[in-house]
Amino acid sequence: MAFQVRIIESASERQVRQLLERRTRESSATQRRVARIVDDVRRRGDAALLEYARRFDKLTLPIEVTAGEMIAAAERLPRDVRRAISIAAANIRRVAMRQLPQAWSVRPSDGIQISQRVLPLDRVGCYVPGGRYPLPSSLLMTATPARVAGVKEVIAVCPRPDATIMYAARVAGVSRLFRLGGAHAIAALAYGTKRIPAVDKIVGPGNAYVAAAKSLVSADCAIDFHAGPSEIVVVSSTGRPSWIAADLIAQAEHDPDARAILLTPSRRLADAVARQLAARMPSDGPAEAAMRRNGGVIVTGTLAEAIDLCNRMAPEHVVCDSDQVASRITRAGTIFVGEHSAQASGDYATGSNHVLPTNGAARARGGLSASDFVRVTTVQHVTARGLRNIGPAVVALANAEGLSAHAASVAIRLDNETAPKSGRGAGR
Repeated sequence: MAFQVRIIESASERQVRQLLERRTRESSATQRRVARIVDDVRRRGDAALLEYARRFDKLTLPIEVTAGEMIAAAERLPRDVRRAISIAAANIRRVAMRQLPQAWSVRPSDGIQISQRVLPLDRVGCYVPGGRYPLPSSLLMTATPARVAGVKEVIAVCPRPDATIMYAARVAGVSRLFRLGGAHAIAALAYGTKRIPAVDKIVGPGNAYVAAAKSLVSADCAIDFHAGPSEIVVVSSTGRPSWIAADLIAQAEHDPDARAILLTPSRRLADAVARQLAARMPSDGPAEAAMRRNGGVIVTGTLAEAIDLCNRMAPEHVVCDSDQVASRITRAGTIFVGEHSAQASGDYATGSNHVLPTNGAARARGGLSASDFVRVTTVQHVTARGLRNIGPAVVALANAEGLSAHAASVAIRLDNETAPKSGRGAGR
């Protein structure tokens, strides 16, 4: 039976809500299983880590990839793949360099100086999925901005690193690469073992077990996001049906839980995209299952309504027709503008990061960037004159909040400034 995408009228609020507000959460069984794995690795270290690696990752080779293996991998890769990795890395590096916060200093009032200091994290862990295929693009997207930020040690894990992963690791500046995946890899990065050093932050996408493990360890080790399955929303009234269908299928092929949705005020475009989806849907892979379960077309009354529904979902990826539309989309991980801005291009080589918020998290933040790999600290200098200027306000506010010791810690300094100095000349 040929695939037929569901087409919903926006007036059907129940159907719209079911499609747009679908949230994925790890099952309680997954959470319990992950908790056992994480606790076991935390307690038993390498012994547990190797047991899980052999069981889940089918590990037969040494756990760490050597420098010699990485060099040999480069020689095995076709030239066009090596060039593609180098182009992607160069573009990611250029964008990341513009994302770093800057140091600054300001004097908000007389006698007070506030400075911002920007320092890189010491060590980060990059998770690289290796399910159906290893994903060198995910390694580039995580390790490259970390290096741009100045991180000294970048640890990468991948359950089945092939030649593309090894070459990408060299290009991105990875310090060490391990043959590890799943919840046990996340536990090792978060808590450390004799073989795997503990990191300051874990970044990178993964399956439900990886996502659950990252959520679990986030109380002890920083992470990028609480990630879910990938998402795309196309907001269009004038797009090419075949290109829109291609974008939806491209995103749906990630995972059976991926979400791919078209929002359009044009019934004619909706029907044309539906025909293209039926004609282009691959017979194998997860795309059809994802589109049947989580995909669809919503026909709206106006373009403004389509934009509102997009903002309501706060999707990972948005594709739209024009800058005018893009300017009104305020909740999205990343926005592709114009018919040649294929979403897949951003997965690989535009330079913008493809590690992006999902599950509505784009309401609060955008994608991974070089700024995620630095500590931003303020340094405060207050002189005697500065404290005299603001001290009465500090004392008043502290007392208003019932924090008398706070007030006293400032008042004692103010009193000292007005009291006679002890020693020679005091009281004159």
